[in-house]
Amino acid sequence: MILFTLRCADGHEFEAWFRDNANFERQSKRDLIACPDCGSHKVDKAMMAPRLGRSTKGRDEVAPPRLSETRAAEAEVIAPSALSAPDAPPTPAEFRRALQVLRRHVETNCENVGKGFAEEARRIHKGEAQERGIYGEATPSEAKTLVDEGIEIAAIPWVPSSDA
Repeated sequence: MILFTLRCADGHEFEAWFRDNANFERQSKRDLIACPDCGSHKVDKAMMAPRLGRSTKGRDEVAPPRLSETRAAEAEVIAPSALSAPDAPPTPAEFRRALQVLRRHVETNCENVGKGFAEEARRIHKGEAQERGIYGEATPSEAKTLVDEGIEIAAIPWVPSSDA
């Protein structure tokens, strides 16, 4: 998953997660990405430049991108000092926390369609329903059928929203 800072034609900046750059390009060409402020589908990646610094081991490190000021208060930020060493895989606690942040993002920006996920995804794909981000439940058979029909979906491990 990759987090892009996006900008609509009206200049609103927002962030969105994508599987990879190709996934962003496909969704953008199909007008599946909309500005949460104005609904515009004319969306491009905003200029993002990582800050580079020197680590104590002499290797370059990439700092996380800055959040736009308008969205910073809404975003969940994990301090780099809280993460494991750059070359080490994330710890289970870090991975769980990242999934919690992803869950909060999905719940905030997408519509929960529950057990009707497969049907609603199909309706959106066919243009019978408004294009929007949705999430919900699908059986493995329903998910396979959606993929076979060319409908892009992703399974997200749905961890509890907090450790409490």
